[in-house]
Amino acid sequence: MFLTISTSGTAALPATDLGFLLHKHPDNAQRFSTSYGTAHVFYPEADAERCTAALLLEVDTVALVRRGKGKGKGKGRGGAPDAALAQYVNDRPYAASSLLAVALSGVFSSALRGVCNARPERAAAPLPLRIEIPALPARGGPELVRRLFEPLGWAVTVEPVALDTEFPQWGASRYVRLVLESEALTLAEALRHLYVLLPVLDDAKHYWVASDEVDKLLRAGEGWLPRHPEQKLITSRYLSRRWSLTRQAMERLELVRLAEADDSEVEAIDNAVEEETETEERPAPLAVQRREAIVAALSASGAARVLDLGCGQGQLVQELLRDVRFTEIVGVDVSMRALTIASRRLKLDRMGERQASRVQLFQGSLAYTDNRLKGYDAAVLSEVVEHLDLPRLPALEYAVFGHARPRTVLVTTPNVEYNVRWETLPAGHVRHGDHRFEWTREEFRAWAAAVAERYGYGTEFVPVGPDDPEVGPPTQMAVFHRNDTEKEAKAA
Repeated sequence: MFLTISTSGTAALPATDLGFLLHKHPDNAQRFSTSYGTAHVFYPEADAERCTAALLLEVDTVALVRRGKGKGKGKGRGGAPDAALAQYVNDRPYAASSLLAVALSGVFSSALRGVCNARPERAAAPLPLRIEIPALPARGGPELVRRLFEPLGWAVTVEPVALDTEFPQWGASRYVRLVLESEALTLAEALRHLYVLLPVLDDAKHYWVASDEVDKLLRAGEGWLPRHPEQKLITSRYLSRRWSLTRQAMERLELVRLAEADDSEVEAIDNAVEEETETEERPAPLAVQRREAIVAALSASGAARVLDLGCGQGQLVQELLRDVRFTEIVGVDVSMRALTIASRRLKLDRMGERQASRVQLFQGSLAYTDNRLKGYDAAVLSEVVEHLDLPRLPALEYAVFGHARPRTVLVTTPNVEYNVRWETLPAGHVRHGDHRFEWTREEFRAWAAAVAERYGYGTEFVPVGPDDPEVGPPTQMAVFHRNDTEKEAKAA
């Protein structure tokens, strides 16, 4: 079995940092004993511009069979006990499977956990990654490979392997050559994807699946599996279709998903804070001012087809429906509960046909690429980014700015400097318990500038709410305009 991991770099950020992240020196060829053979790690190339680490697993098929017999389990795909020859003559030494996944977790255990004391900033940041697996069993074919990896932010190249090149009429085998490329993932995320999905594609494991496999799956799937569109298939195959374990894992994944606070709660808390600090003049709540600023910016951009990403209970969608300039409005949220409430708020079941044709609501995660989000004039991320852990933010950036690529993107987020003006908000506290961070104006502008430069957008900044001369507005909004808009208009 063979797998390569490549990255590129510069003089300031050399590609050879991959050696630090994997905890394997590029100048050394190393070997590690496993239960079923020997794993070798070496570097076919290693310089500042490009570095490739290779993992070669030599499988001892005799040891594999003997270990399986000794436990009375673990026959994997070897077949029935009387299929003696099949136990020794099979694809295990050559095709990526759970054997390779176990070797990955053993040889690159620290990298899998994202631990790198020598280069902690590199371990936490996305890398330009290219992973190649020459022979991968794919029960489900190339289409399933894409369905598993593309939602995670990978550009997938998958080529079926012919049964026999001399006899093309025999068709393709169940094996594929796989190349994965991404600039939005950390090395730890990439390794966790492989650890789970290699045995899923093979749809067999070389060892007995016990209850501790549920914990392994949830650890490796943290941050991506609860929202993966193929979560059920992944869980079932990883746990060797053991119904009791699959049900246990699915229940725990659902609890993880429900533990993530609904974005809709933010508006209620914002309004509660404002009500405690309002004057007798009772100015419009900040949530209302925020929606008004968004509608004004969308109108100024000339957008007609709009995405509300993280739409919550549909307040902004409802506001946009009142303006006939917006001909198509799509609300997207990961929470089905929020979407159900939004549907009731909008009265979709009683809406006239013409009005109903302007609006859609569907479930989706902004951490994954989604082809349904392509082709829109504008996208809105209103009070969304602060709910993501910072290491997961690049995945959202790529999904929205790199993959969907609307002409205009609006991002609103709290201005942490303004928090001192909330008399009831304790010093040092964020506005909502689920906020993973709150940015200063300078931090927000720096983030927006970096995203704009990376994906080819220009930016402008708009204050939302009273603009305090000392601490700025309570909400800050960035308006991103795609730089190639004029070129596309001329071409059209």
